[in-house]
Amino acid sequence: RSSHALHRTPRTMALSKLTLAPARALMRQAARGMARKPIVGGNWKCNPATASSLDELVSNFDGCAQYLDKCDVYVCPSNLHVALVKDSFKPGIKVAPQNCNFTGCGAYTGEMSVDQIKDMGMSTVLIGHSERRGEFGLPTPKESNELMATKLQYILDQGLSCVFCIGEPLPIREKGVDAVLAECANQLEDIVPILKSLEDKSRVVIAYEPVWAIGTGVAATPEQAQETHKGIRDWIAKNVDQTTADEIRIQYGGSANAKNAPELSAFPDIDGFLVGGASLKPEIADIVAAISAAK
Repeated sequence: RSSHALHRTPRTMALSKLTLAPARALMRQAARGMARKPIVGGNWKCNPATASSLDELVSNFDGCAQYLDKCDVYVCPSNLHVALVKDSFKPGIKVAPQNCNFTGCGAYTGEMSVDQIKDMGMSTVLIGHSERRGEFGLPTPKESNELMATKLQYILDQGLSCVFCIGEPLPIREKGVDAVLAECANQLEDIVPILKSLEDKSRVVIAYEPVWAIGTGVAATPEQAQETHKGIRDWIAKNVDQTTADEIRIQYGGSANAKNAPELSAFPDIDGFLVGGASLKPEIADIVAAISAAK
């Protein structure tokens, strides 16, 4: 797989260089007119248990509205709750279903189509979360990289945008950053032709989530997150093109919260967050505020 090897930041890079990197990278982006607008998403997963709790969860996002000129914000409610809340958020906060099928309406029991999502006025879909890529801990079919590429093309063809999740489990992380980046490359290879042909790069957001950090309270260090994000961006530059690498947004997920968001936001290749547990709490507004201030 050497042809798909990712370049990585040397592990010996001094912390002082990492500290200076954000300002340098932002200056380079500004000089080229390529500053990426931050984006924060809240993934409610299969929560809450009762519909009566929805109003409170929606209200947690009220404080995000004041930052929408600086940061895009979306929410992924559970499928049963999408229709109940899609018009309840402050204007500009988008609702994005957590999944879709790879074809239109028809005899597809248990599925939902992009046609239906579009008809309901929604413009974004999240796919490829690790909990659908075989991390349920249940005997459910693993969604393959080929399937993810098929879904992505279907979403884009229907005029919608997509949050495309990737990430590595703990055994791969324990092998080192090269193994992590190789796994991320493996999950991105099938969508290379799609990214090459995509004119508006903002329509695809990559959400990098280290699986071992999701819901555990243990986040990657800011240096680990930056190293991985930069490696992903370098790989995109080599295997897609430089324009895509410069313009595509890469979110960090995996126990992102109000406490670690400011430090993570300072790094140049971290363009936002896909937030799990903290998106069920008022602190989601603090996360949006943190990256809005940093970028």
